Amino acid sequence: MKEELKKYISKDHSFDKTTMLGIFCLIAVIAGIFGFIYEFIFYYFNSGMQHFYWRGGNFLPWINIYAIGAIMIYFLTYKYRKNPLKVFFIGLISCGILEYIAGLGMYIIGDGFRCWDYNTEILSFGNIGGFVCLRSVLFFGLSGLLLIYVIVPICFYIAKKINKETLLTISIILCSIILIDEIYNLLIARILSLPRASDIYSSIGFNYMHF
Repeated sequence: MKEELKKYISKDHSFDKTTMLGIFCLIAVIAGIFGFIYEFIFYYFNSGMQHFYWRGGNFLPWINIYAIGAIMIYFLTYKYRKNPLKVFFIGLISCGILEYIAGLGMYIIGDGFRCWDYNTEILSFGNIGGFVCLRSVLFFGLSGLLLIYVIVPICFYIAKKINKETLLTISIILCSIILIDEIYNLLIARILSLPRASDIYSSIGFNYMHF
């Protein structure tokens, strides 16, 4: 795998558009799950190790903003993969801006609604309006390194080793399942007054962070 990583860093990789679609679907799925795991663990410690919280607005363990951030980091930093420091700072700054805009946008549109509030959380030094803080942007910078030097090389390796149709089938099915979950909870359940993930998980005893 070391040789593959060296090739990945030193050589430009060229995949056709359909293969890249499969790769991006895999990245989105992995990044969303990674973000859920991070928040699941962090908010356990934030509660004083008293409660586990189901984060995100879905039935599945996946948070969309991490998937969006991962795709954004890929486009902004892939060409700089020979320079880890640049990857780190671009990931830190770009995702910090994304988090701030997303948090502020939901706050304005949702009439004071917050999906997160660093004013009330641990390790929130340097927070701006509760929407972004030093801890969060440092985490995004480190996550950018993990993405560019671990996740993307693995996805490229998989794309080279398996049949393109198989890659597309698996990645698109996984991504579609998650998108159906998202659409149901964000739109369909609200419009038709159906039970959302938060309603069901709360009814069985989960401490649910409502979105």
